[in-house]
Amino acid sequence: MLSKNRIKYINSLKIKKYRQLHEAFIVEGAKSVLELLDSEFEIEFVLSTPDFQQKYASILSDHKTLVETVTAKELEGLGLFQTNDSCLAVAKTKDNVFLSADMQEYALILDDIRDPGNLGTIIRVADWYGIKKIICSADTTDVYNPKVVAASKGSFTRVNLYYTNLPEFLTAHASGRNILGAFLDGNSIYDHGFSTEGGYVVMGNESNGIGAGVESFVTHRITIPRIGEAESLNVGIATAVMLDNMRRVIG
Repeated sequence: MLSKNRIKYINSLKIKKYRQLHEAFIVEGAKSVLELLDSEFEIEFVLSTPDFQQKYASILSDHKTLVETVTAKELEGLGLFQTNDSCLAVAKTKDNVFLSADMQEYALILDDIRDPGNLGTIIRVADWYGIKKIICSADTTDVYNPKVVAASKGSFTRVNLYYTNLPEFLTAHASGRNILGAFLDGNSIYDHGFSTEGGYVVMGNESNGIGAGVESFVTHRITIPRIGEAESLNVGIATAVMLDNMRRVIG
């Protein structure tokens, strides 16, 4: 049986202020926990069913992580997702470390992405296309939100995020760089010649797009041409299209 203090601690990490207070976050589900175990994150403990422990005994034995046995019902009561019937881990958050795109490298900039599912999807997409750095506005949702972690499907362990004031960041670190911004009225992405010198791809808020404070730094306004009648694309899908076309051009 889990102690009341353990249950209270895990439940508190569903709230941002307590994640910040304890410098810890939750990871749910077999795939994400296995990715976590294979990463550089410091893990406090893992709660798992006997089946998970038996199946991954060799992996768990390679770590000094505390593993506690629980039932699937206990996991369902602790986590956010009723489909989690195998394991849950608590790990330490990482410091908000400065990131910028090196020459010949592209990084993502996210201006006020609020939906946790969208951020998790963007992290997963970035990982797929080999983007390792994402610079986020201070108002972009917390990467350690359990819904972000779940949507990233383990990619949060390989893609680094840095939260900052974007206009100040762009003023100090993006002068002379290619800064591509996604706009409905931009030039077609299919006509854009992505530079091998690298730079930044900016994606904006789900409802309002890229804010004026960031827009002024954009050097190339690009869009995904609309053929049908849909009003807009989900920002996660739009990010995938942008990065796919970038990779087609520069490899």
